[in-house]
Amino acid sequence: MRALVVDPALTAPAGGSRLRRRRRVALTPALPVEVRDIRTPIPQGPGWVLVRPALSGICGTDLALVEGLQSPSVLTAYGRPAAVIPGHEIVGTVERAGQTRWAREGHRVLVEPTLRCAHKGLPDCRRCRAGETHLCENADRAGSLCSGKAIGSSERAGGGWSEGFLVHEDMLVPADGISDQRGVLAEPAASALHAVLRWSGRGERVVVVGSGALSRLIVATLRRLYRGIDITLLAEFGDPANGRRGRDRRRQPLVTPATGNHKSLRVPGADRVWGGTAEELLMRAADHTGARLMRPSGGGMPVMDGGVDAVFDCHGSHTSIDLALRLLRAGGTLVLCGRAGRHEAEWSLLWARELTVRGAASYGRESNGQR
Repeated sequence: MRALVVDPALTAPAGGSRLRRRRRVALTPALPVEVRDIRTPIPQGPGWVLVRPALSGICGTDLALVEGLQSPSVLTAYGRPAAVIPGHEIVGTVERAGQTRWAREGHRVLVEPTLRCAHKGLPDCRRCRAGETHLCENADRAGSLCSGKAIGSSERAGGGWSEGFLVHEDMLVPADGISDQRGVLAEPAASALHAVLRWSGRGERVVVVGSGALSRLIVATLRRLYRGIDITLLAEFGDPANGRRGRDRRRQPLVTPATGNHKSLRVPGADRVWGGTAEELLMRAADHTGARLMRPSGGGMPVMDGGVDAVFDCHGSHTSIDLALRLLRAGGTLVLCGRAGRHEAEWSLLWARELTVRGAASYGRESNGQR
């Protein structure tokens, strides 16, 4: 069986010649990725099955894993093995089933990738007992059956970037009548719903940052749950000012859509798509909301006396977080959906304007008890 493996041990020396010789699968010469022939995993224990992926998505967290950009603190909490097969957005077919209640060979299925304590052979922690498996307190612990936080970060279970991986039938959802193209979006759609539910829903105007799959799904979810709400999408951030400090940061181009022109982007559910520098976007937001721009006497980025009710940041850079804090009205909510790390931002706005910052990671059982 073949699998696309991310292994830090493959990091190339200067010039990256080592990866160039490996079956022509490296995304760039410096990335530790290769196709390997591995042993086909065999389901162990009641409820476990082997699934062959039909499609597996490429999530931002997968790319961060490939590029080595994940937070060391997060990696420690997740207990990721040295070599891993990524891929957790999956639609596929059960290829081998042992002692199962309902999953049978040939069933088309969607995958809920999070491994709870019981799946690994551990007693359930408090979070898993509450249905919040995405917040498992034993994510770094190995059990008798497997280890890791989820499919795609588990050495024994594997991941979707392969010809087969192991999963417990409790983590499967029947995909009858759902196309592969729609099915592979089920997992990020669930993450989008969880992110939206992290906001109270009180307000009239929201901003979503990013133009990838998650940001578009958040726009669609907002439109479905709050039909009359005003939604502005800020197109994907190129963030060329990353690492810069001081006044010149506000003059850096903030939005660089793949099309080269954000005006050509059409996102279902969004009332408008904006692009520009951070200062230009603040000016447009002030004009749109009827707010007044207040400029610091010593220079620097302005703030508004009003603003929007919520910002969903799917980018997670210092530029996007700083802008989000400035876009919010007093008492507004910032939901961080991207893989933010250590970033400089005007955090004084957090206490001065009594803002709320909430994280959104994957999904679990929501407060209404629904899966």
